[in-house]
Amino acid sequence: MLDLIWLSLCVILAMFLMVLLLIPKNIYLILFEKYKKFAKDHKNVAEVLRFVICGGIATVVDMFVMGVVMYFMQPSIYPTFLNVFINTPTPSTIATVVGTGVGFVVGLLVNYVLSILFVFNEKGTSKSTKGFIIFTVLSVIGLGINLAGMYIGFDLLGWNQWLVKIIVTIIVLIYNYVSKRLLLFRKNPKEVKKD
Repeated sequence: MLDLIWLSLCVILAMFLMVLLLIPKNIYLILFEKYKKFAKDHKNVAEVLRFVICGGIATVVDMFVMGVVMYFMQPSIYPTFLNVFINTPTPSTIATVVGTGVGFVVGLLVNYVLSILFVFNEKGTSKSTKGFIIFTVLSVIGLGINLAGMYIGFDLLGWNQWLVKIIVTIIVLIYNYVSKRLLLFRKNPKEVKKD
Protein backbone atom coordinates (compact mmCIF):
# COMPACT_ATOMS: atom_id res chain seq x y z
CA MET A 1 0.00 0.00 0.00
CA LEU A 2 2.77 2.44 0.92
CA ASP A 3 4.54 1.58 -2.35
CA LEU A 4 1.43 2.63 -4.25
CA ILE A 5 1.27 5.88 -2.26
CA TRP A 6 4.94 6.64 -3.01
CA LEU A 7 4.50 5.84 -6.68
CA SER A 8 1.44 8.10 -6.81
CA LEU A 9 3.34 10.93 -5.10
CA CYS A 10 6.23 10.58 -7.56
CA VAL A 11 3.85 10.67 -10.53
CA ILE A 12 2.06 13.73 -9.12
CA LEU A 13 5.40 15.48 -8.51
CA ALA A 14 6.59 14.66 -12.04
CA MET A 15 3.34 15.99 -13.52
CA PHE A 16 3.58 19.12 -11.37
CA LEU A 17 7.14 19.76 -12.58
CA MET A 18 6.09 19.23 -16.21
CA VAL A 19 3.27 21.74 -15.80
CA LEU A 20 5.68 24.24 -14.25
CA LEU A 21 7.99 23.89 -17.24
CA LEU A 22 5.11 24.49 -19.68
CA ILE A 23 3.88 27.73 -18.06
CA PRO A 24 4.96 30.79 -20.09
CA LYS A 25 7.52 33.12 -18.50
CA ASN A 26 5.13 36.10 -18.40
CA ILE A 27 2.77 34.15 -16.10
CA TYR A 28 5.62 33.76 -13.61
CA LEU A 29 6.31 37.49 -13.79
CA ILE A 30 2.64 38.29 -13.13
CA LEU A 31 2.56 35.85 -10.18
CA PHE A 32 5.79 37.32 -8.81
CA GLU A 33 4.33 40.86 -8.95
CA LYS A 34 1.18 39.66 -7.17
CA TYR A 35 3.32 37.95 -4.54
CA LYS A 36 5.34 41.17 -3.97
CA LYS A 37 2.12 43.11 -3.38
CA PHE A 38 0.82 40.37 -1.06
CA ALA A 39 4.15 40.25 0.81
CA LYS A 40 4.09 44.01 1.28
CA ASP A 41 0.57 43.90 2.75
CA HIS A 42 1.02 40.69 4.78
CA LYS A 43 4.65 40.53 5.91
CA ASN A 44 4.29 37.82 8.54
CA VAL A 45 2.19 35.50 6.36
CA ALA A 46 4.62 35.98 3.46
CA GLU A 47 7.54 35.17 5.77
CA VAL A 48 5.89 31.92 6.91
CA LEU A 49 5.13 31.06 3.27
CA ARG A 50 8.79 31.64 2.30
CA PHE A 51 9.89 29.56 5.31
CA VAL A 52 7.65 26.67 4.26
CA ILE A 53 8.90 26.82 0.64
CA CYS A 54 12.57 27.02 1.63
CA GLY A 55 12.02 24.38 4.30
CA GLY A 56 10.42 22.21 1.63
CA ILE A 57 13.48 22.61 -0.59
CA ALA A 58 15.78 21.75 2.32
CA THR A 59 13.56 18.76 3.16
CA VAL A 60 13.75 17.42 -0.40
CA VAL A 61 17.54 17.76 -0.23
CA ASP A 62 17.51 16.08 3.21
CA MET A 63 15.41 13.13 2.00
CA PHE A 64 17.42 12.73 -1.20
CA VAL A 65 20.71 12.65 0.73
CA MET A 66 19.16 10.22 3.24
CA GLY A 67 18.20 7.98 0.31
CA VAL A 68 21.72 8.19 -1.18
CA VAL A 69 23.32 7.23 2.15
CA MET A 70 20.90 4.32 2.66
CA TYR A 71 21.51 3.14 -0.91
CA PHE A 72 25.29 3.15 -0.51
CA MET A 73 25.19 1.60 2.96
CA GLN A 74 23.01 -1.32 1.84
CA PRO A 75 23.29 -1.75 -1.94
CA SER A 76 22.40 -5.44 -1.61
CA ILE A 77 18.77 -4.70 -0.64
CA TYR A 78 18.16 -2.01 -3.29
CA PRO A 79 18.29 -3.22 -6.92
CA THR A 80 18.23 0.43 -8.09
CA PHE A 81 18.45 3.81 -6.38
CA LEU A 82 14.74 4.36 -7.03
CA ASN A 83 13.99 1.34 -4.81
CA VAL A 84 15.11 3.39 -1.82
CA PHE A 85 11.92 5.43 -2.26
CA ILE A 86 9.55 3.06 -4.11
CA ASN A 87 9.00 -0.62 -3.30
CA THR A 88 11.27 -0.21 -0.31
CA PRO A 89 12.62 -3.17 1.59
CA THR A 90 13.26 -2.62 5.29
CA PRO A 91 16.73 -1.14 5.81
CA SER A 92 18.83 -1.62 8.93
CA THR A 93 18.36 0.79 11.81
CA ILE A 94 21.96 2.01 11.47
CA ALA A 95 21.47 2.83 7.76
CA THR A 96 18.28 4.72 8.58
CA VAL A 97 19.84 6.65 11.48
CA VAL A 98 23.07 7.50 9.60
CA GLY A 99 21.07 8.48 6.52
CA THR A 100 18.83 10.67 8.67
CA GLY A 101 21.82 12.36 10.30
CA VAL A 102 23.74 13.05 7.07
CA GLY A 103 20.60 14.21 5.27
CA PHE A 104 19.76 16.50 8.16
CA VAL A 105 23.21 18.14 8.13
CA VAL A 106 23.07 18.81 4.38
CA GLY A 107 19.49 20.06 4.73
CA LEU A 108 20.67 22.31 7.60
CA LEU A 109 23.24 24.02 5.38
CA VAL A 110 20.70 24.53 2.59
CA ASN A 111 18.16 25.85 5.11
CA TYR A 112 20.69 28.27 6.66
CA VAL A 113 21.60 29.82 3.31
CA LEU A 114 17.98 30.06 2.15
CA SER A 115 16.85 31.49 5.51
CA ILE A 116 19.35 34.31 5.27
CA LEU A 117 18.83 35.01 1.57
CA PHE A 118 15.06 34.63 1.21
CA VAL A 119 13.03 33.81 4.30
CA PHE A 120 13.37 36.28 7.13
CA ASN A 121 12.95 40.04 6.74
CA GLU A 122 14.87 40.68 9.95
CA LYS A 123 18.37 39.24 9.75
CA GLY A 124 19.19 39.82 13.44
CA THR A 125 22.54 38.26 14.24
CA SER A 126 22.13 35.47 11.68
CA LYS A 127 24.96 36.59 9.37
CA SER A 128 27.57 36.53 12.13
CA THR A 129 29.61 33.66 13.53
CA LYS A 130 27.46 33.85 16.67
CA GLY A 131 24.36 33.67 14.48
CA PHE A 132 25.62 30.59 12.67
CA ILE A 133 26.41 28.94 16.01
CA ILE A 134 22.90 29.72 17.33
CA PHE A 135 21.39 28.44 14.06
CA THR A 136 23.47 25.26 14.37
CA VAL A 137 22.57 24.70 18.05
CA LEU A 138 18.87 25.16 17.31
CA SER A 139 19.23 22.81 14.35
CA VAL A 140 21.08 20.21 16.43
CA ILE A 141 18.13 20.26 18.84
CA GLY A 142 15.95 19.75 15.76
CA LEU A 143 18.26 16.89 14.72
CA GLY A 144 17.76 15.34 18.18
CA ILE A 145 13.99 15.58 17.74
CA ASN A 146 14.40 14.13 14.24
CA LEU A 147 16.57 11.19 15.34
CA ALA A 148 14.42 10.45 18.41
CA GLY A 149 11.31 10.48 16.23
CA MET A 150 12.93 8.17 13.67
CA TYR A 151 14.06 5.81 16.43
CA ILE A 152 10.65 5.72 18.13
CA GLY A 153 8.58 5.49 14.94
CA PHE A 154 10.80 3.19 12.88
CA ASP A 155 12.66 1.05 15.39
CA LEU A 156 10.25 0.82 18.32
CA LEU A 157 6.86 1.08 16.60
CA GLY A 158 7.93 -0.57 13.32
CA TRP A 159 6.36 2.04 11.03
CA ASN A 160 7.63 2.65 7.49
CA GLN A 161 10.77 4.83 7.56
CA TRP A 162 9.36 7.35 5.05
CA LEU A 163 6.04 7.73 6.88
CA VAL A 164 7.97 8.40 10.09
CA LYS A 165 10.26 10.82 8.23
CA ILE A 166 7.27 12.85 6.98
CA ILE A 167 5.68 13.05 10.45
CA VAL A 168 8.96 13.99 12.13
CA THR A 169 9.72 16.54 9.40
CA ILE A 170 6.44 18.38 10.09
CA ILE A 171 7.19 18.49 13.84
CA VAL A 172 10.76 19.73 13.25
CA LEU A 173 9.54 22.31 10.68
CA ILE A 174 7.28 23.92 13.28
CA TYR A 175 10.03 23.83 15.92
CA ASN A 176 12.57 25.33 13.48
CA TYR A 177 10.39 28.27 12.48
CA VAL A 178 9.36 29.20 16.00
CA SER A 179 12.82 28.82 17.56
CA LYS A 180 14.72 30.61 14.79
CA ARG A 181 12.15 33.39 14.48
CA LEU A 182 12.17 34.07 18.23
CA LEU A 183 15.87 33.60 18.97
CA LEU A 184 17.78 34.47 15.80
CA PHE A 185 15.88 36.34 13.10
CA ARG A 186 14.56 39.27 15.12
CA LYS A 187 15.38 42.92 15.41
CA ASN A 188 18.43 43.70 17.47
CA PRO A 189 17.46 45.52 20.69
CA LYS A 190 19.72 48.45 19.66
CA GLU A 191 17.79 48.84 16.39
CA VAL A 192 14.42 48.76 18.20
CA LYS A 193 15.50 51.65 20.47
CA LYS A 194 16.56 53.76 17.44
CA ASP A 195 13.12 53.39 15.76
